[in-house]
Amino acid sequence: MGELVDKIKGNVNEAIGELKQKSDNPETRAEGQAQEAKGKAQQTAGKVKGALGDDI
Repeated sequence: MGELVDKIKGNVNEAIGELKQKSDNPETRAEGQAQEAKGKAQQTAGKVKGALGDDI
C-alpha cells in the first residue's frame, strides 16, 4: 500500500510544484522547484517499494 501512497503524493507534489513555478514571485517559483523535486523523489520511493515490497 505504501507504494501507491508514495506515487500519489509524488504526483500531487509534482503538479503543485509545476503550478508554483509559473508564479511571478521568485520565492514561490523556488518553492515550486523544490516541491517538484520532492514529488519526483516520492515517486522513486514508490517504485522502489513496489520492486522490493512494502516491508522496507
